[in-house]
Amino acid sequence: MNSNDIAEFLSQHPHFFEEHAELLAKIKLTSPVMGRTISLQERQMEVVREKLKVMELRLSDLMRVAQENDVITDRFQQWTRELLLARNDVDLPYILTRSLQEIFNLPHATLRLWHVAEDVKHTWFAAETTEDVQLFAKGLRNPFCGANNDFEAAGWIESEQAITSIAMLPLRLSADETCFGLLVLGSPDPARFTKEMATDFLTKIADTSSAALMCMINL
Repeated sequence: MNSNDIAEFLSQHPHFFEEHAELLAKIKLTSPVMGRTISLQERQMEVVREKLKVMELRLSDLMRVAQENDVITDRFQQWTRELLLARNDVDLPYILTRSLQEIFNLPHATLRLWHVAEDVKHTWFAAETTEDVQLFAKGLRNPFCGANNDFEAAGWIESEQAITSIAMLPLRLSADETCFGLLVLGSPDPARFTKEMATDFLTKIADTSSAALMCMINL
């Protein structure tokens, strides 16, 4: 019999070592961990320990992610509360962007709305935007994150530092609705917003912002 035949035999007779338990102590293996010859039983224990270490690391990662999600959820609740406390519709854009900066530690946040009602056309957030910006926002199905390649929307941010990374969130009530604005988050840190980052949470911010600001839109 060759080694393959033996392996096949053992796989077909899983109770072999139960019937011949004395062999377990006689079989010797080289341990990659301890660097010496050990019994099969000791090697099995090493394998179990290695699996436990992997599981512990995985559990630690899951706990870290859960804690981070708890922090984000708390901050999102604080931000939503700030929007609900707004006493005047015209104050909403300022409260929305300011509280985003303060609660989420964002360097810069601003926005622009179009198709606004007549009584808010004089406001800073209703300042004229080009057709190119509106077409760009309309084409976004998800928030854009990445390097600031001289985007026109980055020019809405008043900053002494160069905005090197940017997130742009289209404002609409649903994927089928008309886009009526753009929420812009900017940072001098090139790693703050990258094209590899997940946008699920930014999508929630965009959805909540759209619902809050819809009262000033005249479509």
